[in-house]
Amino acid sequence: MDPLECAIDTAREAGAIIRAHVGTPLGIVEKEQRADIVTRADRASETLIVERLRAAFPNATILGEEGGLTIGTSDERWIVDPLDGTTNFAHDYPLYCVSIGYERAGELVAAAIYAPALDELYAAQRGAGATCNDKHIAVSGVASVGDALVCTGFKPANYDRNGAHFAALSRVAQGVRRGGSAALDLAFVAAGRLDAFWEFDLFAWDVAAGALLVREAGGAMSAIDGGAFCVDVGSTLATNAALHDAMVAALAL
Repeated sequence: MDPLECAIDTAREAGAIIRAHVGTPLGIVEKEQRADIVTRADRASETLIVERLRAAFPNATILGEEGGLTIGTSDERWIVDPLDGTTNFAHDYPLYCVSIGYERAGELVAAAIYAPALDELYAAQRGAGATCNDKHIAVSGVASVGDALVCTGFKPANYDRNGAHFAALSRVAQGVRRGGSAALDLAFVAAGRLDAFWEFDLFAWDVAAGALLVREAGGAMSAIDGGAFCVDVGSTLATNAALHDAMVAALAL
């Protein structure tokens, strides 16, 4: 099965499971940090995703936020966030999504991000561009931080890690947002809705699919200090490329 087709179909199916949990008892459990929660919808979505990916790619490694790592025997790796933006979902705030990325030999090859409350399906394939609901998307042309709408994220327990950066960009950007779903924030950079996004201490499942979307839509990815972007460790800065150097400078506190 084609990896992109598999990612798209699986993300849509998982999104339907998430929608079915809206208005039901969510069984919210707090994880290791305050306000970092998981619900029945997260677990049900990941169970479905792993079943579909394992059936289609039995030799691939699967890394999921809730289920951890299942080691495969091939050079393929699926990177899954079954419900990114769980707190938003728990409050029926519509910025949450399913995020599925596919790597081969360490290179991101295919990605799908589905936002069920918005019914928006973002998809990308290496070398083939990025789409939203089958329409081509591209990053914005904004060339000045002063004209930019930028976004960040942080867990409430770790506000101090990012607070000074949030304040610094609030003084110079046209607007600063905190959306609550890193994967969807990256998709919005790819679509030109946001001009840049940064966040510390993200995991592979937060950024894998979105990073490919940004790159295929013409944007740039790096660490916050401008160093090489790594899907598995470190910080994340995504921009429309035109703003990248200026954002690195603005975040250099």
